[in-house]
Amino acid sequence: MDQKLTKAAIIENIHQKLGLNRTDIHQVIDELFEEIKDGLKDNRVIELRGFGTFEVRIRKGREKARNPKTGDVVSVDRHGVALFRAGKELKDFVWDITTDSKDEV
Repeated sequence: MDQKLTKAAIIENIHQKLGLNRTDIHQVIDELFEEIKDGLKDNRVIELRGFGTFEVRIRKGREKARNPKTGDVVSVDRHGVALFRAGKELKDFVWDITTDSKDEV
């Protein structure tokens, strides 16, 4: 059983539930993602009440980091990372999920 829920599947699910045009749904979802990315680029915190918060955290650079693929020592510059923190409602919603997707193979 495939555990991934793709953007295409989300668009299809919304289409089935609401009967809206797939192209319009796709445009709205893409625009939502662009707004989130633009907000992060401007170093803004994006708060979606009941869902969660997106923000950028700055990671310190390091002279001696290791490339996990090759094992080579590399230097890493200071850089931003995207962070998502689930909101209380989302945390409560998933709290009782007890099956690990890896267990259902």
